[in-house]
Amino acid sequence: MDENYYFQQGADIRKMAFASLFAALIAMGAYAKIPIPFSPVPITLQVFFVLLAGAMLGARWGTLSVIVYMLLGVVGLPVFSGGSSGLGVLFGPTGGYLIGFVIAAFLIGTLSEKKGTSNIPLNAIFMLAGLCVIYLLGVTYLAHTANLTIENAFKLGALPFLPGAMLKIALASVIASKYSI
Repeated sequence: MDENYYFQQGADIRKMAFASLFAALIAMGAYAKIPIPFSPVPITLQVFFVLLAGAMLGARWGTLSVIVYMLLGVVGLPVFSGGSSGLGVLFGPTGGYLIGFVIAAFLIGTLSEKKGTSNIPLNAIFMLAGLCVIYLLGVTYLAHTANLTIENAFKLGALPFLPGAMLKIALASVIASKYSI
C-alpha cells in the first residue's frame, strides 16, 4: 500500500474522532439552557457548537457530527434541549431549528473548505449565513407548529436570540481561525 493511503486513513480517523466530539459538545450545549418565558425556544449553546463543527471540520465531517447528534436524540438519548429526546421533538416547535443545524453545518463547512478558515471576518460571514439557515427553517417551522404568523414566530423564535447569536459567531469565528482541524 502507498504511504499516502495510510496518511489519509489517519486523517479520516482524526476527523471521525472530532466529529464524535462535536456531536457530544452539541448535546452538552443543549443542557446549557436558559428558558425564555415568552418563547417556546430556549437559549442554548447548541448553535455555537454547530457553527464550530461546520467551520472546523468542513462539510462532510461537520454535517456528520450534527447528524450523529440528531440520531442520538431521535433514538431516545436525552440530548435535545433540556434533556428531551425522541422523534416527536423534530415535529415540535423546535424541530426546524434542529433540521437547520444540519444544513447550516454543511453550508458553513462547504464555504470554509473553499475559502479557508484563517480569516476571522470571513468565518463570521460564513457562520452568519449558517445562522440565517437555522433561523429561516426554525422560524418557519415554529410558525407552522405553533399556528403563528411568520412575524410573530420571528419575534418569539429569532429576535430575542440575535444579540447572543452575534456573540456566539464572534467567538466561534476566532476559535475556528486558530484551531481548524
